[in-house]
Amino acid sequence: MKAVVVTQYQDTPRYLEVKPTVAQSDSMLVKVSGVAISQLARLQASGKHYVRHIPPFVAGVDGVGHLEDGTKVYFLSAHSPVGAMAEYVNVAPELLITLPTELDLHLAAAIANPGMSSWAALTERTQLAQGETVLINGATGASGRLAIQIAKHLGAAHIIATGRSEKHRNDLLALGADEYLVMDEQLTDFSQQLQRVFKHGVDVVLDYLWGEPAACVLSQAKYAQQDDAARRIRFINVGSLAGAELNLSANAIRSSGVELMGAGFGSLSNAALVRAIRNLLHSVAALDLKIDYQVHVAADVEHIWNINSPSRIVLTFGNRESLISPAPE
Repeated sequence: MKAVVVTQYQDTPRYLEVKPTVAQSDSMLVKVSGVAISQLARLQASGKHYVRHIPPFVAGVDGVGHLEDGTKVYFLSAHSPVGAMAEYVNVAPELLITLPTELDLHLAAAIANPGMSSWAALTERTQLAQGETVLINGATGASGRLAIQIAKHLGAAHIIATGRSEKHRNDLLALGADEYLVMDEQLTDFSQQLQRVFKHGVDVVLDYLWGEPAACVLSQAKYAQQDDAARRIRFINVGSLAGAELNLSANAIRSSGVELMGAGFGSLSNAALVRAIRNLLHSVAALDLKIDYQVHVAADVEHIWNINSPSRIVLTFGNRESLISPAPE
């Protein structure tokens, strides 16, 4: 059986022959059709994620495929040490989701992880209420763009997006954002913009960046006041693209109504994650959710693993002739 294997943290994963996966009594055997190279998959393969596996191990967190009876499914996790990027995986029944027949498998593989990040954060952790205001910090990537659409669907009345470039403004407003705040290099103008929006009222901050941009947001939350007291703000971190740490004064927390929380493995149960992903995948068609993605054969993984592309890359164990986009030379 072929699989994408992490042999050492510092090395690019390789397409190798591994011990075949056989059916087990406590799991379902899935023939894998597609697995996205997500940021989470890359972090785990590099040993930089807080959920660590010891090499060698099969890479990948989640994927899509078929059960033995032909049923189309999404799976959240395979039985260790075989990760998602293998021709066959064993999956616990409670971690399987039957997919709508009309949903393209590769689209499901591409959209599940980035879409789940906001769906789970807004429903399972912050319990977003109808009519609330959401600030999405770092909205220009695939996850942030989906977060705009998902927040709107879940009832947000006002959505504020942030990013580092003016060029994204029209795209994000077209997706449903009501405002777009651009981060200047020193974050001074950004701070002034944040003061304004917090004074107007923010209920939830969905943060994909952490690091200095998140510290800037948190330091301005004190300007949100309501009835002579700090307004409650649920600040939820789902990513750390701008850094794994931040420097924040204690005054920023004591002088505001900020409640810090996170959404990810550990803060959410498997049942909650599966529930969020099921709701997401069964809403893709109705909400017309889209994501840019490319499909490549898993055999080319060493050439494409580190590609910095705005498109989500999905690996398939199918035939090269069936690809939507060609593999690199």
